[in-house]
Amino acid sequence: MGAPVLIGPFTMPMFRSFVPEKIRPWLYVLMAFTFQFSGGVYLGTMGQMMGETAFMREDIMMCLYANLAGMAIWFPMLFRMKFRFTNKTLLTASAAGALVCNVLAPQVTFLPLLWALCFIEGICKIEGTFECMSTIQLWMTPKRDFTIFFPFLHIVILGSMQLSSIISVALAYWWQWTYMNYFIAGLMMLDLILLLGCIVHTRVAPKFPLFGIDWLGGIMWAAFLLQVAYFFCYGQFHDWFNSPVMRTLAVTIPVNLVLCIGRMLSIRHPYYEPKMWTYRHLFPILALIAAVEAILATEHVLEETFRSEVMHYTALTSTQLTWFVLAGAVAGCLFAWWWMNRRRWSYIRLITFAIAMLAVHMVLYYFTISTQIHISSLYLPSFLRGFSYAILSATFMVCLEEIMTFQHFFQSLSVFNMLHMVIGGVVGAAFYSRGLSYLISDNITRYGAAVDDVAISRDPAQMGGFIESFMTGIMEVSVKQLYGVAAYACILLLLLFLLYDAPVRRRLKLMPAWRTVRDEIAASFRRETQKKQM
Repeated sequence: MGAPVLIGPFTMPMFRSFVPEKIRPWLYVLMAFTFQFSGGVYLGTMGQMMGETAFMREDIMMCLYANLAGMAIWFPMLFRMKFRFTNKTLLTASAAGALVCNVLAPQVTFLPLLWALCFIEGICKIEGTFECMSTIQLWMTPKRDFTIFFPFLHIVILGSMQLSSIISVALAYWWQWTYMNYFIAGLMMLDLILLLGCIVHTRVAPKFPLFGIDWLGGIMWAAFLLQVAYFFCYGQFHDWFNSPVMRTLAVTIPVNLVLCIGRMLSIRHPYYEPKMWTYRHLFPILALIAAVEAILATEHVLEETFRSEVMHYTALTSTQLTWFVLAGAVAGCLFAWWWMNRRRWSYIRLITFAIAMLAVHMVLYYFTISTQIHISSLYLPSFLRGFSYAILSATFMVCLEEIMTFQHFFQSLSVFNMLHMVIGGVVGAAFYSRGLSYLISDNITRYGAAVDDVAISRDPAQMGGFIESFMTGIMEVSVKQLYGVAAYACILLLLLFLLYDAPVRRRLKLMPAWRTVRDEIAASFRRETQKKQM
């Protein structure tokens, strides 16, 4: 990629002179938090939203996956945008886009349009976050050491995720679910005021025009990702292959994938270059993150079922556990930083340790689940989930950066986040939903003999309460069984890592300067032009 150039002292020339230099990076950190708070539709308000609209749970979850798909698909475009527009232009466009999407989302009842808004909002969200964090990267780590950057970046990402959930639940409880959208719109308005009043148009990266971008390829990959999300999100609702919708998608998804691959292999500058798929260790990393995300989908299916259907916790009560997930996420990021940067120990052993903590989380839930427990019994499992997830997220990204050249790193990040944000989670949630449906029916059949004439005759007036307690017990047993399956899967994954213990990193790889990256991209286009002329 070319030898890295010497890096001078960190400055932020885009700020006007009256802004103190010491607070300039922290303003960008706060702005990054505000972008990560946004989401179009918020899961913390799901109960109220379903009650006041005609939306189902699947509709709202699909909004979430559309938002995540927008983030994942935009990664290859991040540096191209940075090389074309100024920092102020990109941040202003991102904040304005997020503001408009959050204002419009509560008013939209046509689902495809709502999904489109969430998709666009995801693009604005990742663009704004990237602009903020890439601008202050040299402030965080003057040597561009990703063992520092990625752990602290995930404090912003995962911390914002949990805080957004807490804020949305509080606003929905005290006022109304739409207030979260307006709260985010207000934050975006503050960002715009800061940008208009304190920031000037200054380039922090060399200018490069927007040509040679496969826009059609990006749209095709986005359509494929959304098709997969829809298939697994709505599979249980449509009764899987008993529905013509699912049968049609089962045909169109592979066809779209073949078309995407065919286009990738047939044009000069595809959205994902074929060489990107040839790096060693890429497919194991992608497979591992998909497996981890599938296992951790217990959060959106089993934990929610246990809290709402078995323990009958309100959303406000459940936020007590969110605080422990937040603490675990922050602790996990700091632990990953300490392990990778301060101690410089093996990445594989760090991943193994994180999977061990995830297995402990699953086992604790399996042995803890009961209608007789106090909510404090769930504090430690919640902490461990946040702790292990933070370590795995940060470490996988560092491993990915170490095995890739910078030319293909953001393309691989896009594919990584397709599995990390969307496909792994939605496939795991579909598996748990299907398994829960089957086990509930099976356990009703097995234990239904308890509802006999003797049980009913004891107190016929209490028949309703008896049936309610019976179904609560069935739900408890079914959730416990699925947690057992998840624990076995996690332990099996842990054993595989214990059998294969080899470090990915040999020495720290230096990241090139932005001008070097720009010159390398320009040179690749010149070589292609010369070949075409010959």
